[in-house]
Amino acid sequence: MDNYLELLNTEQKKAVKHTKGPLMVIAGAGSGKTRVLTYRIVHLLKQGISPFNILSLTFTNKASKEMQNRIEEIVGDSLARNLWMGTFHSVFSRILRIESDNLSYPTNFTIYDTDDSKSLVRSIIKELNLDKEIYKINIVRNRISSLKNNFITSLAYNKNAELIKQDIIAKRTDFGRIYQIYSNRCRKAYAMDFDDLLLKTYQLLEENPSVLLKYQEKFKYILIDEYQDTNHIQYLIIKKLAALNKNICIVGDDAQSIYSFRGANIQNILNFKIDYPKYTSYKLEQNYRSTSTIVNAANSIIKHNKQQIEKTVWTKNNTGEKIIVVKTESDNDEGRLVSNTISDIQKHKQAEYNEFSILYRTNAQSRAIEESLRKSNIPYKIFGGLSFYQRKEIKDLLAYYRLTINPNDEEAIKRIINYPRRGIGATTIQTLITFANNHNNSIWEVINDLEKIEINLSQNVKKRLNDFITMITNFTNEAKHKDAYTIAEIIAKQTNLFHHLYNDKTAEGISKFENIQELLNGIKHFSETTAKEVNKLHDFMSDVALLTDQDQENKKDFNKVNLMTIHAAKGLEFPYVFIVGLEENLFPSIMSGSSQETLEEERRLFYVAITRAEQRLFISFASRRFKWGQFIDSEPSRFIKELDENYLHKIETELRAKDFNTYKIHPKTKYIRQSPINQKFIPPKNYSKVSKSKNIPTNNLSKITNGVNVKHSRFGSGKVISVSGDGSNKKATVFFNGVGQKNLLLKFARLEILD
Repeated sequence: MDNYLELLNTEQKKAVKHTKGPLMVIAGAGSGKTRVLTYRIVHLLKQGISPFNILSLTFTNKASKEMQNRIEEIVGDSLARNLWMGTFHSVFSRILRIESDNLSYPTNFTIYDTDDSKSLVRSIIKELNLDKEIYKINIVRNRISSLKNNFITSLAYNKNAELIKQDIIAKRTDFGRIYQIYSNRCRKAYAMDFDDLLLKTYQLLEENPSVLLKYQEKFKYILIDEYQDTNHIQYLIIKKLAALNKNICIVGDDAQSIYSFRGANIQNILNFKIDYPKYTSYKLEQNYRSTSTIVNAANSIIKHNKQQIEKTVWTKNNTGEKIIVVKTESDNDEGRLVSNTISDIQKHKQAEYNEFSILYRTNAQSRAIEESLRKSNIPYKIFGGLSFYQRKEIKDLLAYYRLTINPNDEEAIKRIINYPRRGIGATTIQTLITFANNHNNSIWEVINDLEKIEINLSQNVKKRLNDFITMITNFTNEAKHKDAYTIAEIIAKQTNLFHHLYNDKTAEGISKFENIQELLNGIKHFSETTAKEVNKLHDFMSDVALLTDQDQENKKDFNKVNLMTIHAAKGLEFPYVFIVGLEENLFPSIMSGSSQETLEEERRLFYVAITRAEQRLFISFASRRFKWGQFIDSEPSRFIKELDENYLHKIETELRAKDFNTYKIHPKTKYIRQSPINQKFIPPKNYSKVSKSKNIPTNNLSKITNGVNVKHSRFGSGKVISVSGDGSNKKATVFFNGVGQKNLLLKFARLEILD
């Protein structure tokens, strides 16, 4: 595909072709920033730049893989595969494993996820017999995380009088002990948490000039997505790596900087021009996602922020319907309004449930919404709920995989040493833990020396522990020369975990067994699609450890209404969006009144919420909301007043329960989303919904093949680029003339074949 530059507008093309020196691309919402990043990498490769010399950093594996797949389609597998592309954590963990000789960690170190970190903190608090109400697990863990992201190790903390004083005031006088033990336990278990991956990468580059120079010379071109979301330590690592060549390209939008609570610093993007005085800047201001009404409304809200890079987002898309702003009697009435409106649009517009998203400021707001959706028999899913890889049966099997790779992983060994049951009880486990901690050994080391140490265990228990040791050791040896799937299946069966769940014929047991099968299916796909040199079990586990919520999609949840916080919605888009709870002290949050900076971030959060909408946007607020067991009066959010009224249709009367059944919304105009292609879009003649009689039946999906011309009820005409999967899970990638590339699950797509 040599015509990729023709698929770009003028500003996008300038950004892609600019390959030398520092480059800042300010990309407004829906302006095609991913396309620019993707094609810029393609352009570098087309100019003869080696893929080994290109570093591309994203915030989710999903974003990285989508970019890599698109690059692969254009330049081929061999080039795309050799790119250094991934999340900050995945790329840095890769560097740490390569440079393990310069660390006090082996190359097979374990990555502790959030649950592992919490479990370790919980164990330490229990061992020290501390008050759980004072030493709350989340507070302690978050403080450890914050300290690491500010380069404060446990050793540095215990030498810092000001930090110690803060914890004395908070009545957490033992925090220093917890932090020290936490660090020691991680090191003993050859484990790093997410924050360690950043901290130790910085330390590696800072303390080893030769290693720093190695990667400066290697990464001649550096590209960073969502630069406004970088924290201080990420910023410093990037600055070190880019110092030699200065071929750094950042893409981001200061108006979408909403993650300060997890350390993101908006100053990183605002100060780019100071860090790189000879920089070039391009602004992507054309929005391809939303109606002009939605775009203009978003502009009207963000202009109230003082701290920003000036830009004016615009669109050629249709005007669309005005934004509905509704005042309801209560939060329960708000829920009924939302569910009734969804039902009405779904009925009259033949919209799928997955085209709707309900956004809220806090998770607690979902209760009233969920109740109403359930009563209306509307299927929904909640983002941020229990993800696939956090389910117990999955974590149990993954713990065996982790232990196979790193036998010193204490959180893993504690989890499965007696699961399925093998006669190693809680008392035995606690004896092992206590002995290990007292002698500064790992549990694994203790079990391996049972005959040489004095420990109060019976011979029967010792035999069971030796059997366990033998089993794991065999797995470790086999994993060295078998691919990920082969050894994963062996472990699942020989531990009896597979059969244990298979024999449980309850509904819950069957579901757990199916989940295990799905995990093995995922590992099989990994083994079959990954190069032989990187398809071992430890490679798969490295990927899993760094997954985010956005990386995980349950096929069963495809056609459901989406419920999520606005923070979780970042990077997503939906035809129909509801923003609920626009009330003072809720949105903006009651915590935002402390400074101008926090209020501006809340306003940016509202901007993000508005710009998730493609066709229709609904905003609602309640006169009173149920809190702390009683109704509390509410005031409408100041953000509603800041919206330009030219783009709003306000319903001033309070809609009571009886009114909701008659309140209907019938969009009057059709919406056509333009493609980020620099050409005038002409809508198809007789643009209309596809009747059900024209849909491709689920049992006849074989007709959808590469190169077939199709028509979609919303996206218009297009051509099938690729097809994957089979049966009810069959998917197609279609390039629509007026929309660009879309991935569709065919059983829901209702495509009409035009050939």
